[in-house]
Amino acid sequence: MSSTFRGWSERALIFYEGLEADNSKAYWQTHKDVYEHDVKAPMEALLAELASEFGPPHFFRPQRDTRFSRDKSPYKTAMGATIGDCYVQLSANGVMAGAGRYHLEAEELERFRAAVAADRTGRALQEVVGAAAKAGLEVGAMESLKSAPRGYAKDHERIELLRLKGLVAMRSWAPAAWLGTARAKQRVVDVFRSAAPLLAWLDANVGPSGSAGPRG
Repeated sequence: MSSTFRGWSERALIFYEGLEADNSKAYWQTHKDVYEHDVKAPMEALLAELASEFGPPHFFRPQRDTRFSRDKSPYKTAMGATIGDCYVQLSANGVMAGAGRYHLEAEELERFRAAVAADRTGRALQEVVGAAAKAGLEVGAMESLKSAPRGYAKDHERIELLRLKGLVAMRSWAPAAWLGTARAKQRVVDVFRSAAPLLAWLDANVGPSGSAGPRG
């Protein structure tokens, strides 16, 4: 593994393009060296450089859990990892970086909604979300209700936030020349730092995170 992050080569993108077309053990075994050298090693190098600021990294396994899925494709078509409360992913589509809570458990969701509804904390969150959007981040959730949660008015001034079942700020980039250079690191760092106020609000009003990124 390289000790210095220098970006991801075109071989990493080609690897995932091929995996999308042929998601088989035969393809994986034939191209495993590309995964190890061009996909995994740069991700490990990147997060090793960021760990002192953002926290310990956790790398998701490349195999899919197919036990309860109709899709029996054995491998994930992206490499994802968490670092502290942040998340980064590489796929044939490019890079995605984000931070927040992808899923809130029942008690966390109850605290989240109460804080959103309260004037002081709710308005503070609106300011945080607005600042994140101005920084180029997309703020939302993987899941949301179609209507108001039980006990909250449908016309609440922060109903869009109340409907969310998580809260994340993220940004994605399509492949370009910068991806193969160390500049990719700065883009990821910029997202993590821009999302820091959102994480601080969640920590203060929901509690410590147990689900920073997608489960993997």
